[in-house]
Amino acid sequence: MNSHGQYEHQVVWAVVGTDIGPLLLAATREGLVNVVFHAGDAVREKALERLASRLGAEPVEDPGSPLLAEAIRQLQAYFSGERHGFELPLDWSLISGFNRQVLRELASGVPYGAVVGYGDLAERVGQPGAAQAVGAAMGSNPLPVVVPCHRVVESDGGLGGFGGGLETKRKLLALEGVLPQPLF
Repeated sequence: MNSHGQYEHQVVWAVVGTDIGPLLLAATREGLVNVVFHAGDAVREKALERLASRLGAEPVEDPGSPLLAEAIRQLQAYFSGERHGFELPLDWSLISGFNRQVLRELASGVPYGAVVGYGDLAERVGQPGAAQAVGAAMGSNPLPVVVPCHRVVESDGGLGGFGGGLETKRKLLALEGVLPQPLF
């Protein structure tokens, strides 16, 4: 913090260990801006380069940052089964237009333990027939887990795709009681 009580860094990040592997969390003064799955060295470096390019500021590792502390606490509570929703300020600057509209609807309208079909989500935002576009929006979600794209499934009961991998999607849905826990 500088002498005026403001954060000197525009983008801070940390890696948090979870039941689905390491997650990179990044935040701006506006709120949580990015969650990245499988945040080993190579994935982390690529994600940080992309953030620097998109946000115009070099991300700074700061796991103790007040900007990240609450997000880390809530994610840990979610993975331990103590939290069913997130109450975090979100920075939506990495997504716009239809994708932002769909993700906002998903975040506010599909609770823990529930799923929604791609087509149903398209209808909710006034775009019936835009199921494939909803799929593209899920694939571009900069805030997975917190904005629960894992809760969007195919109308025939299939899992659909998932940027974190289908095994990760299965684990998240099992955590929420939608699927049985994986055997191994």
